[in-house]
Amino acid sequence: MNAALRCVLALAIAAIGWTGEGQAETVKVGLSKLISYPGVPIALARGYFKQQGLDVEMVFFDSAQPISVGVASGDIQFGVSGLSAGFYTLAAQGQLKLVAASAGEEPGFYNLTFVASNKAFDAGLKSAKDLPGHDVAITQLGTSLHYSIGLAAEKYGFPMSAVNVRPLQSNSNVIAALTGGTIAAAVMPNTPTMTPVEKGEIKRIAWVGDITPDWMGSALFTGTKTANNQGDTVKRFLTAYRQGTRDYHDAFATADDKRKDGPGAPAVLKILSEFTGVSEKSIDEATPYIDRDARVNVGDVAHQIAWYKAQNLLKGEIKAEDLVDMRYATTTPAK
Repeated sequence: MNAALRCVLALAIAAIGWTGEGQAETVKVGLSKLISYPGVPIALARGYFKQQGLDVEMVFFDSAQPISVGVASGDIQFGVSGLSAGFYTLAAQGQLKLVAASAGEEPGFYNLTFVASNKAFDAGLKSAKDLPGHDVAITQLGTSLHYSIGLAAEKYGFPMSAVNVRPLQSNSNVIAALTGGTIAAAVMPNTPTMTPVEKGEIKRIAWVGDITPDWMGSALFTGTKTANNQGDTVKRFLTAYRQGTRDYHDAFATADDKRKDGPGAPAVLKILSEFTGVSEKSIDEATPYIDRDARVNVGDVAHQIAWYKAQNLLKGEIKAEDLVDMRYATTTPAK
């Protein structure tokens, strides 16, 4: 291109006000303000989406199910949420595709936890293997909390019928029931349990990641239409998202996935504290595991589907290999 032509092109660009940033594609992603979903806020804060020509808007929801519905309808292009029976039901209708992982459970990462009332603890409920014969609270049926009880039942060899699962709708209701002694045990995110445990109002009896590791509690997904018709957008979004998950992983884990704060932890903690409204100290004490490259655990997805079906919580037929879109996803090695 000669100098004269470059000059003409530059004048034309200036006249129409074009800039690379001005041409950014607007993308909406649905999520909740939880520590389990750090890939998006980190990528936003550090400009990774802009580098991919994307103007990403976070749309916040109070629970997982509306996120799945929003993505399936096309109102939002991506979602990050917990994997639940509701999610898999929409996936079975062919409306959703998994493309990357978010938080999971691994030893040493304090995310989900089993806790007990002082009354039940004093009566012998000292670990998750002691759950049979007790009421166990969760917020809602068909969630990762519910699945955690199922994994404990498999590990310790008791049927789900041996426990009375009580959905109490909110974390505050669960804590009130535990401290009041009207429920024996619960599965909860770590953060809301910290204060009552420190005060001696309830007892921690197990970390989910320590007793039943290697499973994926939440993920990034998109609509089937988006996956089929906007492949370039999906790839660019994933490039930025994985930069965010790598920054998160390296801030809180070693190269061999052991829990340890790295040099980048203070900066990442600041981003996540601003995102969630939770103190940096609390986040550092309750960091979930996230695979560095956001690889999907296909084996666990298959196990979750089978478990929810066995509990009569999943309608429709869906196979893990049909749900995980291998045009975009990378996967963890089979174990």
